[in-house]
Amino acid sequence: MTLCVWLGLVTSALAAEPGHFGYGKPATPAEIAGWDIEVRGDDGAGLPAGQGVVAKGGEIYGEQCAACHGTFGEGEGRFPKLSGGRGTLTHDRPELTVGSYWPFAPTLWDYINRAMPMQAPHTLSADDVYALTAYILHLNDIVPGDFVADRNTLPKVKMPNRDSFVWTDPRPDTAAMPCMTACADPGRVAITSTAERKNLTPRTTGPLDSMQPK
Repeated sequence: MTLCVWLGLVTSALAAEPGHFGYGKPATPAEIAGWDIEVRGDDGAGLPAGQGVVAKGGEIYGEQCAACHGTFGEGEGRFPKLSGGRGTLTHDRPELTVGSYWPFAPTLWDYINRAMPMQAPHTLSADDVYALTAYILHLNDIVPGDFVADRNTLPKVKMPNRDSFVWTDPRPDTAAMPCMTACADPGRVAITSTAERKNLTPRTTGPLDSMQPK
């Protein structure tokens, strides 16, 4: 058998049945479902069954969240605020809270479910997360006190800053493509704009800053 024929047979065998190194096993549907916890923001796709009300969310918030985020979402120390901040997005020190900045309510459910409480993330039940979501939305005067959060109602919540997001990147395409032939003359390339003296760096002074040197 020639070398070419032998290589051809090996190639055909590999193509017919992918090899493996004897490690692991195919993931089961149940194992995949355990990791597939993504919730889409705009339409809430991926939200699980369950529901929660504002009053129950207030109880859970007091036990699990208030120590870091404040009794009414005002924040404690350097932990972030969850409420307030309306009308500050154009200020030097904007307050990016659920009420002032977030565009979608299902995203709040998703974040709480993934990352909260900080000391024991992903330990709350779906109902508890729905209740917390309802309570935090109520803290921001986005939903009434009798609001019931579930997979159907959350996507319908209109967040205050929803229409201020730009979903299509308005910037021109700046992808640098390698040039091999007919390249531009470097002598004719002109820099038309830079970041110099554009005041693009966020300020570090203002009423919210407590890190200035004494």
